[in-house]
Amino acid sequence: MAVPGAGIMGSSLSVCVMMVLLIMFSGWVLVAESAIGVNWGTVSFHKLKPSTVVDLLKDNNIQKVKLFEADPLVLRALVGSGIQVMVGIPNEMLATLSSSPAAADLWIRQNVSAYMGKGGADIRYIAVGNEPFLTSYAGQFQSYVVPAMVNLQQSLARANLAGYIKLVVPCNADAYESNVPSQGAFRPELTQIMTQLVSFLNSNGSPFVVNIYPFLSLYQNSDFPQDYAFFEGSTHPVIDGANTYYNAFDGNLDTLVAALSKLGYGQMPIVIGEVGWPTDGAIAANLTAARVFSQGLIDRVVGDKGTPLRPGVPPMDVYLFSLLDEGAKSTLPGSFERHWGIFSFDGQAKYPLDLGLGNKKLKNARNVEYLPARWCVANPYRDLSDVANHMKIACNVADCTTLEYGGSCNGIGEKGNISYAFNSFYQLQMQNEKSCNFDGLGMITFLDPSVGQCKFLVGVTDTSSSLRPYQRESSSIDIISKQIDRLYLGGEHLVQMLQDENR
Repeated sequence: MAVPGAGIMGSSLSVCVMMVLLIMFSGWVLVAESAIGVNWGTVSFHKLKPSTVVDLLKDNNIQKVKLFEADPLVLRALVGSGIQVMVGIPNEMLATLSSSPAAADLWIRQNVSAYMGKGGADIRYIAVGNEPFLTSYAGQFQSYVVPAMVNLQQSLARANLAGYIKLVVPCNADAYESNVPSQGAFRPELTQIMTQLVSFLNSNGSPFVVNIYPFLSLYQNSDFPQDYAFFEGSTHPVIDGANTYYNAFDGNLDTLVAALSKLGYGQMPIVIGEVGWPTDGAIAANLTAARVFSQGLIDRVVGDKGTPLRPGVPPMDVYLFSLLDEGAKSTLPGSFERHWGIFSFDGQAKYPLDLGLGNKKLKNARNVEYLPARWCVANPYRDLSDVANHMKIACNVADCTTLEYGGSCNGIGEKGNISYAFNSFYQLQMQNEKSCNFDGLGMITFLDPSVGQCKFLVGVTDTSSSLRPYQRESSSIDIISKQIDRLYLGGEHLVQMLQDENR
């Protein structure tokens, strides 16, 4: 029996349903806006309490955070915060997770299910590895990635979380290559595994996550145009047919878009897992450059400008690297590795930055508990000619990277270098009086020895600070000794030594 008006009602209903579906799935075709998040790394000698960091995130209206591992203290602090979380799995765990469904079940149970539920942590993504396709890994992890994801996906399904949590793989930008963006393609040896990976992501509604670092392009290539690394227009644009690229970020992103298109997934949503600019430890790493890059990036992303291959379609999310400085990271890539934070280790904003999240500038961490205002410096009344070995010990354990060539403390002279090294060690040892002895070459002062932008730190009292007496990182003692020899030379001798090495 025909019902009067049924055709109109059915047509209207169909239109409404279609509109709802378009809105629901618009992220897969056209992203309306991009959200700014941050990476929260914890490889630090001086760690703030996780609750203090969560308050810092909330005070700055940061609603998305990416973690590199499932740290129980961090995850507990995020419970009930309303902050969306991407939690990471280290590369070293991929082999086990790829071969053992039971191991995948256990990981999900201990690191995800345990923190979720009503009022729990809002875990949205699991990052399976971190840049597992880096060329420097020589294929060590790549065969484990997809099998690990399959096991983890099944574990999520058994935990009734598969519809809420998405698996992703943060990829490095050297996974794809091309002279111009439109010819982008994944590295030949990765074509098969990337086809499998992207198919898996697509079938499970996951985005492609990529880390993009224009700073590294500038740092590693002396011929790289400096203005092309930023967002203020370049005198050396890349011409690609009808498209012109004025910054490295857009060029890199469209190279990925082209690579995905070659595999048949040109509309796959993209998330920027890491992007940022360091503030110390290298010539181009400074506060001004970091501020200009970060603000330019945010303005471009929040402005929904997109790229030539995706006009008006910015990445789904962009995670700044990083929230805080991490003074215990390996310096093998460069001394700048410890200075990526938009905040210093103690949660103090390094430079003015509008995240586009409501605040016009960053808000500092509240209620940070510092050690007393005292420092360890070189004793001016002692002969310092035999201080080199003491500096090696100090900087082998503590962080002296700001003394490196191009660092903020590079120009403070020999005695300044010694004092900085001594103080870094002293603060790391929670100001233990004996740690400032150095066979009588050190002394404690209550006058701040900081000089200009070279800040002599005071540690925090948080019990989670990493006391690492006489523990050194993986770099060899020869590398460390060479670095400390440079620090002791100082001034013109330091510059001359570096010039000789680069010949």
